[in-house]
Order: sequence, then structure tokens, then C-alpha cells
Amino acid sequence: MRLRHSLFLMAPLLVGALTGCGPEHEESLAPEAPAAEQLGTTESAAVSTAGLTTHFRQWLSANGYDSYDFPRADLVGGSFGGKASGTDTVVNTPVIFIHGNSDKAVGTGTAGQSGWNASIEYFLANGYKPSELYATTWGPAEIMQTAVQYHSKTNVMKVRKFIEAVKAYTGATKVDIVTHSMGVTLARKAILGGSANDSANGGAYNVGAALTGSVDTFVGIAGANLGLTSCYQTGPSTPTCGSTNGLYPGYLYFGLVMGRSAYLDNLRSTSGYEGAYRYSIYSTADEIINYGGIVYGEYTSRIPGQNGEKVYSAYPYGHFNSKDLTAAVQYSMVRNHTIP
Repeated sequence: MRLRHSLFLMAPLLVGALTGCGPEHEESLAPEAPAAEQLGTTESAAVSTAGLTTHFRQWLSANGYDSYDFPRADLVGGSFGGKASGTDTVVNTPVIFIHGNSDKAVGTGTAGQSGWNASIEYFLANGYKPSELYATTWGPAEIMQTAVQYHSKTNVMKVRKFIEAVKAYTGATKVDIVTHSMGVTLARKAILGGSANDSANGGAYNVGAALTGSVDTFVGIAGANLGLTSCYQTGPSTPTCGSTNGLYPGYLYFGLVMGRSAYLDNLRSTSGYEGAYRYSIYSTADEIINYGGIVYGEYTSRIPGQNGEKVYSAYPYGHFNSKDLTAAVQYSMVRNHTIP
């Protein structure tokens, strides 16, 4: 944890993801056993770093998705998922994993880039196939570029098109989406759809119609839905903390929050659109979000209109382990719509 923390202090604006619901769904805040122990999972299978299957890559190319570069062949661990062949049937609702700032789809040992290894291993060991689990790397996967990543048109649309592609490819009626850190707020806009603006990339654009009806369960882990307090301290001086498409939390003016990022305000303009079931997982000991996860008196990782939350308060659960040690919790939310 100290190594990870020190690395991210060099690029301190990595977005975290925490999300949750009302008090009736809150769990004990005492440290818990790692997720694999909580529900007695079977032995985990190793996660392949081979990327998307040939079958999925060919389908993406044939259906006009080449420009989005979902395979990410430039990265070891840049993507995951796909059918082995046309006879590979998809039975479970497909799960799409959206990583956070500077992370990638499958971790390969670099600090701060654990990817979705623990979650994919757990789901594979508990009844899912690779053709039912999907992830792509939406950013550069470079820690030193953390502060220049934001909710850009490129990032929003890559997440949006990946969701659309997986749903069409698998033939599923709905998909489940599990997100972490900046991936929470990117995916929320991808699902919400509607108008957006990125002055650095052509100005106004339209994401498309809302995907609410296409999502069964949405899980947000350690997200900054109200912004980051660290961005208040630095001001909107970097793309990550920008007041248009960044994580700027605004400022207090006679008790009212003013000037919050336009992007975040757009996500808060309505609620309940992320899917039929909406959950959050977060820690009040998050070393990236800090301040107990509170931004102007509210938990920044909670999603408006959520159905429930899982909250941790101490080591080993921080920004990264709220993702890496909660695979069983994610599984329970997705499969059973319950919080263990």
C-alpha cells in the first residue's frame, strides 16, 4: 500500500470510486476477510493476458469498431473477453468491467495497475466463462499521465461503444457493469447519454440515447461522484480537476456548493438511470479520496438513487483494495442483487 500511495503522490489526482445507498443497506464498518474467504469461493483460475479472443476481434472489425481499438494490442493485459468460437454460448448476463484512472483491464504487476484480475478470477471460479466477462483499457495505463486524464469525448465514447459492442456481440438482453474510480463517472455518462462538450476535441457532441434499459446491475467502486477534495485544494488547474469535464467539487458560498464540474452536475441532474439495480462499494479509509470520503458533507462515492452500498472503514480496504478484495461482494450484487 505504501508503494502504491507514494507512486500516486507523484500524480496525485487519480480518481477513486465509492458508491452506496441508504442506511438500511450499510454493513458493519469493521475490517473483513478478503472476498474469496467471505463466500468460500472455489480455487481461482489465472486470468489470461492474451487479450480479446480472435472470434471477438473479428466480430469487432466486421461491425465497424476498429477505430476504438478495444483489443489494445499495445498493452500486455490491455483487454479481456470473447467467445472461443461461434458455438460458445453465453448463458450468464455478461459482465463489463471498467477500470479507473491509469489502470488497465488486466493487471500485470505494476503498482496501481492491478486491473480486474481478482474479480475476473472470482467470477470464472464461480460459474462464468471468458465469453461472459469483458474489459478493455480506455486510457494510456500510465501513472505519470494520471493528472491529464479527464472525462473526455474519447474516453466517454470508448466506454459507451464498448458497452454497446459487448451487448450486441453476446446477444444479451442486458449487461452488468462493474466500475472503479474514474471508470464510475465515465460509465455513468456513457449510460446516461445525451449532450456533452469537450472543447479540446471538437466541442459539443451527443453520446446517444440512454442505455438504462440495457443494464441490469451497475456497481460503482470508489468513485468521485461529487468530485475530489484534493481538486478543491489545487483548483481546476489540471484536466483531471477541470471545472468542465473534470472532478472539481466546487466551493461553498453561504452554505451552498457552487461551481462544481459541469460534467458531475450533469450526472446529478437525474437519478436511477445507471441500471435496474445500482450499488456502490467504498472505504472511508480511501488513501486517494481522503477526508473519510466526504465532499461538502456527503459521501462522494454514493450514487444518487442507489439500491445499496458496502462500506469499509479501515485497512486493508482503501482505494485499490475496495476493488481488489471485494470480488465476492461484486459477485453477490451482480448475481443475487444482495449485499453480503
